[in-house]
Amino acid sequence: MPLERGSLVLAEQVEKLLAQPLPWPIVQAGDPVLRAAARPYEGELSDELLSALIEGMKETMHAAPGVGLAAPQIGLSVRIAVVEDGARERPGVAESTLATRGIVPLPFRVLVNPEYTRVGDETAAFFEGCLSVRGWQAVVARPLRIRLRGTSETGAALDAELSGWPARIVQHETDHLHGVLYLDRAEPRSLSTHEAVARRWTQPTPAEAARELGFDLP
Repeated sequence: MPLERGSLVLAEQVEKLLAQPLPWPIVQAGDPVLRAAARPYEGELSDELLSALIEGMKETMHAAPGVGLAAPQIGLSVRIAVVEDGARERPGVAESTLATRGIVPLPFRVLVNPEYTRVGDETAAFFEGCLSVRGWQAVVARPLRIRLRGTSETGAALDAELSGWPARIVQHETDHLHGVLYLDRAEPRSLSTHEAVARRWTQPTPAEAARELGFDLP
């Protein structure tokens, strides 16, 4: 499809979103848009439309509440995502748990055409959820450290190493842009409702869950 037509289609889709009240609905698992590899963003939107889209995604992410949101989760099959984690805004979560999971602040960031590669051999496994798989969590093993590459919304190059929870968030959102849900990488026997995790599996690591539910940790 010529770029001009692609630009028109994306702009029309964004304008339809902007006409809706915020926060926008979050697409749930079972919608094909979550299983398609999103196309690269190639500057199809005007600065005004892109800025409005990003602000809408940010507000939708905060309202959910969540720490990341990819464009396919609002029905746009384009490689744009936003991430942000206040980290310490977790009432009732012990400092030891935050430290064990590597949960540190992740300032608001726009990811355009992001890709990541693992750094080192260390892997971390923790319960993980998704705004598009409402009500469930499962243990996912991911590289502890990654190198993120891509661009910002202004076209500035992104090239950064991340570790711990920020690395997990970026991996999760980047996976969305390739049609991958966290469940594809999860330990199936660990699948638990939010309520079950809150009642049983609040330990700093999922070791007890692994013993009780019968799955192996890396």
